Amino acid sequence: MSNKDVGGRRLNLQAALGTTVRALPRLWSGAAGALILCAVLWLLPVFWPIEGWMRWAWALAAAASALVAVGALARLSIRDDLTGARALGLGPLGLQAKPPEARLVGALLLCLLFLSMIVSILALVVLAIFGMAELNVQAIQARDWAAVGAPWKLGVLAVLAAGAVAIPLLLIVRLSLFVPATLGRRQMVSLNSMGIAYGSFWPLLAGLIATALPKIVLLTLIATGTLAGRTGEVVWILGLVALQLPLTIGFLGAAYRQLEYWSPDEPK
Repeated sequence: MSNKDVGGRRLNLQAALGTTVRALPRLWSGAAGALILCAVLWLLPVFWPIEGWMRWAWALAAAASALVAVGALARLSIRDDLTGARALGLGPLGLQAKPPEARLVGALLLCLLFLSMIVSILALVVLAIFGMAELNVQAIQARDWAAVGAPWKLGVLAVLAAGAVAIPLLLIVRLSLFVPATLGRRQMVSLNSMGIAYGSFWPLLAGLIATALPKIVLLTLIATGTLAGRTGEVVWILGLVALQLPLTIGFLGAAYRQLEYWSPDEPK
């Protein structure tokens, strides 16, 4: 165990965002091959119709390229230089397919399984409570909200629905460090990543929103029709691969470096 106090750790959002921006040139150069491969494969259907069994082959190849890019960016984001990233298995230009990539897939599946279980339980509880509330179904269908039910009852149900949405969001943010943690600890880390993020939910959420600005801008341009057709698809994919992905993984790596409280060379 390192000298960090697990209970007293808090993410310095400004420092993490600054580290992310400064690391971008290193992320781009160190993972250039992986990012180019990812962009080419994801752009393929835009220029070349893919049909039949080739859709499955393309989907697997595109997913694998994204995994390779994430693995490369994560290695680079949790180390200060290329030498340190290569010690974690970074390949030439970020092209590698090694055991850490398999561990990332395993950790992702465990996180998704956990989240699906929580969401299923929440959905069943919400549906059961809504069923017991005896709301006026005909009024709902007629959009006559005043006749749906008593105001206090609707207020309670609204709070319940908000909580059902907030709980998965809380868990997603708390689990978000599983990628850098899996690479940094050199073992599969899924639910344990919530311990690393302990006490830093709001800074992590704010950082994820801040680094999602490119995606938000692109979505706004697409929704308003400024970006449309093939040009819009190309800009969308390139924006996600070249900017959004490095920003997000870079921020998560910077946050992990602040919040991690043990190293693979130390006993748990």
